[in-house]
Amino acid sequence: MIRNRAYPVLTAKMQEGKDMRVLVTGGAGFIGSALCRYLAADQGIAVLNVDKLTYAANLHSLDPIASRSNYTFRQADICDRAAMDKAFADFKPDSVIHLAAESHVDRSITGAGEFIHTNVVGTFTLLEAARAYWSSLTGGDKDRFRFLHVSTDEVYGSLGADGLFTEKTAYEPSSPYSSSKAASDHLVIAWYRTYGFPGLISNCSNNYGPYQFPEKLIPLMILNAMHGLSLPVYGNGSNIRDWLYVDDHARALLTILQRGRLGEKYNVGGRNERSNMDVVNRICAILDQRFAANAPHASLITFVQDRPGHDHRYAIDATKLETELGWRAQENFESGIEKTIDWYLENRLWWEPLRKNVYTGERLGLLQSPAAKKAS
Repeated sequence: MIRNRAYPVLTAKMQEGKDMRVLVTGGAGFIGSALCRYLAADQGIAVLNVDKLTYAANLHSLDPIASRSNYTFRQADICDRAAMDKAFADFKPDSVIHLAAESHVDRSITGAGEFIHTNVVGTFTLLEAARAYWSSLTGGDKDRFRFLHVSTDEVYGSLGADGLFTEKTAYEPSSPYSSSKAASDHLVIAWYRTYGFPGLISNCSNNYGPYQFPEKLIPLMILNAMHGLSLPVYGNGSNIRDWLYVDDHARALLTILQRGRLGEKYNVGGRNERSNMDVVNRICAILDQRFAANAPHASLITFVQDRPGHDHRYAIDATKLETELGWRAQENFESGIEKTIDWYLENRLWWEPLRKNVYTGERLGLLQSPAAKKAS
């Protein structure tokens, strides 16, 4: 077993992003598309976006970079080993940022199989393809290779009223989604310890921002309010999350890729704890100012049955990332939520087809009672 293998640090040229070639999985999703836009447009990095194009993927999120010479899209499934081998052979990346995953907790409650297949089997398949490719490299090319696995703070379970998740917090996942992500985290660390594979992990708090699929809390509340529909809040709305603006997350991922220590985990959080009620009320207040129809929007709030296994509080301690690697979130919740709401108000052409044809805002993740199952 290989432990604590010494790897050379990336050269200054590589740290600046010059000549980097990054394979991004899940790059047509919310976080992945923000990352691709940041890498290709802002950093001038060559990007291959590999995405299966499931329901939550949207290639229109990549329109700002679609015509760039340093950006390429390939439709492929991370569970398909031959397709992954070909992607590595054709693109010859020096890094991988792995985001491809089923990610919505509510959907995992009633459809856990897809989460296990994609998040666990898919990560294993991708790791093996990446390890085979890495093993074929020599010299500086091999030393430069990095594999960043993007995960979630939900692997840690639920916090009480106090305390923060650190990189040393024990795993205690509560949902099929978080359990599948915990398993994939363990695979990456095992590949590092067993094979010396140059992997590292990030665990982020709740993301929000432009281009987010409307099943998630913030875009769902914005769009429902705009349409005069009910704003469903689970339980009593006291569940707390640490909110991270997606562009800050994209910057963090490149920072971890370039400067992070192999075999390590880095927590990414915005230091913006808010209860669900606080989030929904703030959205309503901003919309009251910007979108007069249906105001006051807070009158649309309804409390609904809580979802099973709903963790009460998540909060990230990002000290390791901030002190070791020098990253800081640039947006606070107030600035980020205003930018997000303004984007949805101004970009109907992006979200209207999704609301009409893919997801209309219906409740997900409800478990039928035994009596209801017998009757159905």
